[in-house]
Amino acid sequence: MKQTADTSTKQMLSERVHTQLQEAIMRGKYVPSEALKPQELAQQHQVSLAVVREALVRLVGEGIAVRLPNRGFAVPDFSDRRWQEIAEARRTIEPVMLRLAIERGDLDWEARVRAAHHRLARTPAYVPEDDSEYYSSAWSEAHRLFHRTLLEGCGNPVLLDTFDRLWTASELARRWSAQRLRDRDGAAEHRSLEEAALARDPDTAAEVLVKHLTLTVAGLTSCSSDGQR
Repeated sequence: MKQTADTSTKQMLSERVHTQLQEAIMRGKYVPSEALKPQELAQQHQVSLAVVREALVRLVGEGIAVRLPNRGFAVPDFSDRRWQEIAEARRTIEPVMLRLAIERGDLDWEARVRAAHHRLARTPAYVPEDDSEYYSSAWSEAHRLFHRTLLEGCGNPVLLDTFDRLWTASELARRWSAQRLRDRDGAAEHRSLEEAALARDPDTAAEVLVKHLTLTVAGLTSCSSDGQR
């Protein structure tokens, strides 16, 4: 019984540390390429080294941390090739899903798309903290739900599972890119996506979606270039 209790406590602590580190990385409290040192994190969070390592391994699996051979863990870099590979996968898969959704989606799907876009458009993207701003968790979730709702009309759970994994893996890169491209009119891009989808115009919808995803990668590339100057 004691072993079971110890395992449960370890899992609970690991979940807490994972959540706190995930939020800190997403908010930019750790800069790109910064080391995530297990010993220091264990002291900071007042947990064992094993608990921290378990949380870090989960972050690696989610794509918001990397494991470096013989060098421990770190935040990914702007120029990490994996971001480009994820973006390529999304630009390949999501337009196909959107075309299927426009072909197969029913009136309930249309209503959900309209509601998801309304929620996204009415949710403030940034919230202040100290002397800076960061993405609100409410906006980030509304953003995810809008994109997923658009694609749900495809009716293919395997494709939707793939979207979920790619979305999670690309979220950190999207936030970095958004901070760089603050003058980008994302609201207009989302509105164009909704309009094309509900107009049952697959060619325009797919074109808008590809451009939307490409601009995110462009922002990340800009970040990387600035960092090398």
